[in-house]
Amino acid sequence: MNETKKPELLAPAGNLDKLKIALRYGADAVYIGGEEFSLRAAADNFSYEDILRGVDYAHERGKKVYLTANIIPHNKDVSEYGEYLKKLKNSGLDAVILSDLGMFALTKEIMPDIDIHISTQANNVNWKSAEAWYKMGAKRVILAREMSLSEISEIRAKTPPELELEAFVHGAMCISYSGRCLLSNYMSGRDGNHGECAHPCRWKYFLVEEQRPGEYMPVFENERGTFIYNSKDLCMLRHTDKLIESGLSSFKIEGRVKSEFYVATVVKAYRKAIDDYFEAGSGGYKFDESLLEEVEKVSHRGYTTGFYFGRPGGEEQNYKSSSYIRNYDMVGVVLGYDENTGLAKVVQKNRFFRGDTVELLRPYGDFHAMTVEYMTDENGMEIEVANHPQSIVYIKTDVPVEPDTFIRMKRKRSGDSAAK
Repeated sequence: MNETKKPELLAPAGNLDKLKIALRYGADAVYIGGEEFSLRAAADNFSYEDILRGVDYAHERGKKVYLTANIIPHNKDVSEYGEYLKKLKNSGLDAVILSDLGMFALTKEIMPDIDIHISTQANNVNWKSAEAWYKMGAKRVILAREMSLSEISEIRAKTPPELELEAFVHGAMCISYSGRCLLSNYMSGRDGNHGECAHPCRWKYFLVEEQRPGEYMPVFENERGTFIYNSKDLCMLRHTDKLIESGLSSFKIEGRVKSEFYVATVVKAYRKAIDDYFEAGSGGYKFDESLLEEVEKVSHRGYTTGFYFGRPGGEEQNYKSSSYIRNYDMVGVVLGYDENTGLAKVVQKNRFFRGDTVELLRPYGDFHAMTVEYMTDENGMEIEVANHPQSIVYIKTDVPVEPDTFIRMKRKRSGDSAAK
C-alpha cells in the first residue's frame, strides 16, 4: 500500500465558476478549453483572461490546470494554433492536452517547457504506442475508453514508471472509437472532431428496407423506435480500488458541459472513495455504497462500467430513450451565511416551498438533510415559496453552511425541470 501513489482526481471545468467548484469539492486538477482548439464547443470555455484567473486560483491552492487542445486539425488550424500558443506562453498552464503529432511538434517548439498530455483522441490502446509518445517527450498518455483493467495493468508494467497514465472513469460515453466520430459530420454537417458534435448517437433510429421506402421498422419490436447508438454513462466509482491497483496516475471525469451541481457531486464522491482507499490501508478498503447513491442524484443515462471488465455484452446501451434520469433538482446555491442569525443567503435555481425537505451538499463533510422551516425574500419578508429563479432568498439552516453549498431536493413531479 505504501508504494501505491494516490492518483490525481481530474475534473472538467467548462468555465471559471466550474473550475472553482471542482477544486473546492476535492479535485486535484482541472482540464479546461480555450475559445479555440477544444472538443467542447458547447461549453462556455475560457477567454485568455479567464485562463489566467483560473491558473492563479488553482496554483494558490496547490492544484493544476490543463488546457485541452485536442481537435483533429486541418491545415488552416496549424498557424492559428501557433499564434494561440504564443499568447499562452506565460500563462502558467501546467499542461496541454493534444491528439495530433503536428500539434505536438509545434507545442514543443513554442512552449518547450510545458508538459504535454496525449489525448484519448489519439487512440492509445497499447504499451508500445504509449512508450513511443513518452520517448518523444510526452508526460502523460490518456488511454482510450476501450481499454480493460487488465490491458491498463499491462501497459503500466511495460512502460517507464515516469510516464503518467490517465483514463476516463466517469461520464458520457461516445459510440465512436475514442471519440473520433464522423457520424455528426455526415448527419448534420457539424464536425465532432472540431468540438461541434450534434450527438446523433442520442437520436432515434428505424430500419428501412430498400424495396419499401417510407416503411420505418423499429430495430427492436418497440413502437417508439430504438436508440441503437445511445450508450449509458460510465461509472467506475464502485471499483475505485481496482482502478488504483491498475496503476493509473489520474482518474478523469467527463463533463465540461455539465452543471456546477453535477461537477460538485461527482467530484466529491470520487474524492471520498479515493481517500477511503488510502486511509483503510492494505486489504482494509470497503466501498461506501452511499457514494453511489450520491452520483445517482445527478442527471445521467443509467450507468455502465464500459470496457473495464472486458467487451460489453449489450447491457451498456439504453435502447428505449435518450432522456436523462433526473431524480433530484438543484434548487439553490449558498452565497453566504450569518452565524448570528443562522440564515443562509441563497440564490434560487428551482422552485421550493417552506416545509420541503432538502439536502445540503457541502464542500466538506457529509450532506445534511433538513426541513425548510423559515425563509424570507431579499427584503426580509417571510415567504412560503421561492418562486423566482436567480432571486435571492434567506433560509434558516440547522447547521452552519459555507459558500458554494448546493441545496438539492428530491423531485416531486416527473415534469419538473432539473439541473443537468
